[in-house]
Amino acid sequence: MSSCTIAIKAIPNAPRNQIVGWLGDALKVKVHAPPLEGRANEELCEFLADELGLPRRAVSVLRGDTSRQKLVQIEGLDLAQLKAKLSSLD
Repeated sequence: MSSCTIAIKAIPNAPRNQIVGWLGDALKVKVHAPPLEGRANEELCEFLADELGLPRRAVSVLRGDTSRQKLVQIEGLDLAQLKAKLSSLD
């Protein structure tokens, strides 16, 4: 089973969930949830899983629970597949 790790710049309290695009090596993602009690992390993982067509458990925050800069593990896609799927969402 392939997997990859990507850097995410998360923007909480956005009007809606949205993948903004790449900022260098980091993927900028807006989430509607506030950064309280892990809700933004939870919503980030759910949103990414939905967008990528993966089960919720396939996406997890490895590092940066309380930071906007996060490291996210995605199971089931390698980096090339992930980038291809993200570019098809634009």
